[in-house]
Amino acid sequence: MTSTPALRRVLAAAVVLGALAGCSSEQAPAKPTQAASDLTTGNRAAVRDGGTLRWAVDAVPASLDVYDPAATADTALIAHALLPSLFRLDDRARPVADPDYLAGAQVDGRTVTYRLNPKALWSDGKPLAVADFTAQWTALRAAHTGYAAIESITQGSDPHQVKVVFKQPYASWRSLFSPLQAAAGPSVTAGPLTVASLDAKAGRASLVRNPRWWGDPVKVDGIDFLATANRLDALDRDQVDVADLAQAVDRPPAAPSTDAVDAATQALKRAQALPGITLHRAAAPAFTQLTLNGARGQLADAAVRRAVAAAIDRGKLASAVLDPLGLPAVPLGNHLVMTDQDGYRDNSGAIAGTAKELHLDLTLLLTEGSASARRTADALVAQLAPAGVTVHPQAVPADGFVRDHLAGGDWDLALFSWPASAFPATDERPLYAKPRPGQDGKPVAGLNYGGSGTEEIDQLFDQAAAELDPVKQTALLQQTDGRIWQLGHSVPLYQRPDLVAVRTGVAGAGAYGFAWPRYQDVGFLR
Repeated sequence: MTSTPALRRVLAAAVVLGALAGCSSEQAPAKPTQAASDLTTGNRAAVRDGGTLRWAVDAVPASLDVYDPAATADTALIAHALLPSLFRLDDRARPVADPDYLAGAQVDGRTVTYRLNPKALWSDGKPLAVADFTAQWTALRAAHTGYAAIESITQGSDPHQVKVVFKQPYASWRSLFSPLQAAAGPSVTAGPLTVASLDAKAGRASLVRNPRWWGDPVKVDGIDFLATANRLDALDRDQVDVADLAQAVDRPPAAPSTDAVDAATQALKRAQALPGITLHRAAAPAFTQLTLNGARGQLADAAVRRAVAAAIDRGKLASAVLDPLGLPAVPLGNHLVMTDQDGYRDNSGAIAGTAKELHLDLTLLLTEGSASARRTADALVAQLAPAGVTVHPQAVPADGFVRDHLAGGDWDLALFSWPASAFPATDERPLYAKPRPGQDGKPVAGLNYGGSGTEEIDQLFDQAAAELDPVKQTALLQQTDGRIWQLGHSVPLYQRPDLVAVRTGVAGAGAYGFAWPRYQDVGFLR
């Protein structure tokens, strides 16, 4: 929800890595079996006023324009303190109207009517208005499918009402205008905090209380977002209070000769032993999966792809990666809905009974230096050997993983991660859309690096994207996922871990999962 879905997915991939069998409508959705979030407890009354919180980031962005192609996850983290989001995601990825900005919203077919909070003001003193919606639509409709789906935007019965008409019913309408940027430009903000200084070169973004803020009073005096290369050292030296450690533990800085798994084990032990620090654990809004290259060789046969997929024990792979981190080893059985989302169901039964003896010789593309990728790859090699599949892992640098290797297609199996989405009907479609012929007549895969797809899957995505009834949409998504399983396109393995270190006495911070901080509540306990 912070930049175009295509951009977010390419960036994430580069960094991390008849009736449907088992998918009948009579099968009840599975209940979530792992923590969707893990935060330091403490209500607002227990949080004192004052203090400056120090928050580690990879890099401080030069611009806080979340829709700029150069925007990163750090851009989004900081922008959520500064910009309105009409809808916030809770930790189960459910969009919930934020009353600080949105008094209500009504859907009538193709028309969505927003009722804005009249107290909500931009930092230039102007209220949120139709001009801001129109400017964002105009800027993004050429590159973002959601905004391209809009037909018109007009003011409603008064200046605090905005009517958005779509070309056809658009189920993911809650994903739009979250965040909302001012028509006056990205330097104008409207959050609980405002920018005191932004210095990308020095690696510091200092935010302070917004004097115009109309919602619950902000507890801290400010938050300093600090570019922090070695987060374990920074925590040990009392230089930061909050630090995401998922990458620090999975890809610790080490000598080239150091084994990634051993280095990660030592990094985790150090993180757990840091004095005055609590390590929060939850499932992240991202998942690791194995893509099968259906555009070449023996894997061009869907039956062979299904047989390979059926030979994989996802539970053991999840255990190999998540057990060492103290997280439940929950295998992922759905390409579109995560285990901690409402409507999750394991649809892997769609390939039940397709395992058979194979005699294949396959390459496996993975990112080097990642302990989770190495653990998964080693387990895959061992699992597929008895099925007659010899797997040759090929670790390549993360920086060029997509550009230099994945996009080129010179591989058989590829192990990497995708972001998960609260709006899979629209956001996940590009990952599985059937490649279409380009100007030279050759298929253009786009983000579907596996190269396999069908017209039926595309049509099911389109139906789900236009279905406003959440129960009917969930049924369509389950049917779509079953077809993806039957296609043998890829094998979802497990959700990525969310590991966040929080200093003792800091409230409202931790592993947020799909959610993001409610910055007016974050602070120091009394």
